[in-house]
Amino acid sequence: MNIKKNIALSDSGFVFDPSSGDSFSTNPIGLEIIKLLQNGKSADDIKKHITGAYMTDGDSFEKDFYDFVNMLQKLKIADGAEKK
Repeated sequence: MNIKKNIALSDSGFVFDPSSGDSFSTNPIGLEIIKLLQNGKSADDIKKHITGAYMTDGDSFEKDFYDFVNMLQKLKIADGAEKK
């Protein structure tokens, strides 16, 4: 998964795509996931991080993570290629 390089993030969860002018807000965990993706973390790395830091199980995380990733792709914030 690749996040566009020019995406701007605020600490409050505001996400801005300067190439399209589109913006949206996300919760703190969504923001954390975007930052982890920007840093080249794989889905497995992110799953380990989030399930270790928050009270969630792997199955719940995977469903929510892939729903979130699909939303990022629809918003053209991310492409579908998984970073290895």
